Amino acid sequence: MNKTQKYKDITKRYILFLIGLFIASMGVAFSTKAGLGTSPVASVPYSVSLVSRVFTFGGWLNLLSVIQIAIQVMVLKGKCDYVEIFIQTVLAFIYGYLTNFSCYLIRNLSADIYIIRFAYMLAGCFILALGIWIQLKGNVAMLPGEAMNRAISKVSGKRYENIKIFFDVFYIAISAVICLIFLGKLQGVREGSIIAAILVGNIIKLYETMLKKIKAKRKN
Repeated sequence: MNKTQKYKDITKRYILFLIGLFIASMGVAFSTKAGLGTSPVASVPYSVSLVSRVFTFGGWLNLLSVIQIAIQVMVLKGKCDYVEIFIQTVLAFIYGYLTNFSCYLIRNLSADIYIIRFAYMLAGCFILALGIWIQLKGNVAMLPGEAMNRAISKVSGKRYENIKIFFDVFYIAISAVICLIFLGKLQGVREGSIIAAILVGNIIKLYETMLKKIKAKRKN
């Protein structure tokens, strides 16, 4: 592959990643709109945003990304790719602003009836999982949270999807503690958060299985 082809390939991969990034932000926005608890990775910054107005929802999401990057560096130690870390940092801040923008785009959607809110929550799970899966297919960079999961998976030998499910549950637990201590109720964490913690990782597995089946049919 010559330099021109390599440049085109990298460009296509980054475009694919950015598309996945925007789709993931829409998934978070739908989960937030549902009001049944945000997606697990966004639950901590969302809960904190209800308690403190120092930053917006997206701003607290950026801060969480910085923490996830620090954990990733510690886990990988000398094997850490600092160019990728820099790219992750830039993309994390883009994601934070995209999340605010996505919430703005669907601000006028009605969410008065529980069944509609539940539908938004499910849609958020499938959209978020699709966004993450597309980012993985771009194979150029990952958001800090997913990259942290990948790093831990690499070091521990555990499956990425299982690591993700574990941390999704962990984020929900932290969010629940924040809400109960400062708000006296589970405002940022509800049934939707628990469902998302279980579903998103498994939906990613589903998308991957579907792709493998499609590829197998094309070969035949």
